[in-house]
Amino acid sequence: MDAAMPDPAGAPAATKAAKAAKATKATTVARKVAVRTQRRRWQRRTDSWEDHAVAGLEPVIEAVLAESGDSARGVVLDVGAGGGALAVPVASTAQRVIALDVSDRMLDRLAGRAEEEGLHNVEPVNRPIEELDLRPGSLDLIVSNYALHHLLDQDKSRFVHRAAAWLRPGGRLVIGDMMIGRGRSPDDRRILADKARIMMARGPAGWWRIVKNAWRLMTRTVERPMPMESWVRLLEDAGFVDVCGRRVVAEAAVVSGRRR
Repeated sequence: MDAAMPDPAGAPAATKAAKAAKATKATTVARKVAVRTQRRRWQRRTDSWEDHAVAGLEPVIEAVLAESGDSARGVVLDVGAGGGALAVPVASTAQRVIALDVSDRMLDRLAGRAEEEGLHNVEPVNRPIEELDLRPGSLDLIVSNYALHHLLDQDKSRFVHRAAAWLRPGGRLVIGDMMIGRGRSPDDRRILADKARIMMARGPAGWWRIVKNAWRLMTRTVERPMPMESWVRLLEDAGFVDVCGRRVVAEAAVVSGRRR
């Protein structure tokens, strides 16, 4: 064939490979931006989050702990551990707790709480969720509280599949998080309307929060929540069994599954 003539058979494959390479590059850039944004955000918000916001998540924390069951007695990974709302109580029965967070200020808080409780089996790890890699079959339990909705959607799926590999057979994944769509379902619209009514009653400060939260939800630049049903499908697609999800309060839900 003349070298100047294109190869019809090879052209589609080359185009497909070029598009795949471009998509991979775009995902890598987006992931780096997301990690940098979250690290900066949580370094700033450590005190306000730990001193005020965590108290409002107690029902979610309790639900995650309840779903953890006997798996909490082994080696546990707490993803997005923050100041230790999950890691510290789990450590009282666990063999070892790996507490992962993108903010070293959060982990300083966690280490202080563990020391106060006399717990020496908590290992703080300052690393983004997206960059974590562990030995297959090395964990009995993976928990997370209000952290995974910050991930890009493709990184949510990637994390769940990796979690399935990190767990020993019979190990559990338990996720407590903001689980809501962008108003397409009746449940979404009801939850959003209830939240809006509460904020409206707070006056100008509440109105500003409505605008800010609506912008975050629609643009998905900082918070990227998914509906509970989507999380359930992610776990099932990754091979988890006994998958279940339940609404806890408002937009918060807990999803759990067991490695076959």
